[in-house]
Amino acid sequence: MQTDLLQGTLDMLILKTLTGGPMHGYAVASWLQRTTDDALRVEEGSLYPALHRMTKRGWVKADWGVSENNRRAKFYTLTAEGRRQLAQEASSWERMTEAVSKVLQARPVMQGA
Repeated sequence: MQTDLLQGTLDMLILKTLTGGPMHGYAVASWLQRTTDDALRVEEGSLYPALHRMTKRGWVKADWGVSENNRRAKFYTLTAEGRRQLAQEASSWERMTEAVSKVLQARPVMQGA
């Protein structure tokens, strides 16, 4: 099953992935897919623009290297600014999921019944 990501969530997931160390784009997408038991698949058309945007914002830095299959690849590393951004986004995400959880667990009361 493929789940559409909420606006802004992709950046947070990529930043979290990079806390494990430098990775190239394909490795980021693969790790997210494996970690979510195939529930989240990040397509190239979303992943690479997000990595480019985060590089421009200073959240990640990019350096050329050699992948595990001996191919030239751009490796992305989380910066200190990226760690701060991840902390902010994770905190906001937790507040939102707690709020949604409260709604899902609440028993609506019919007004005027």
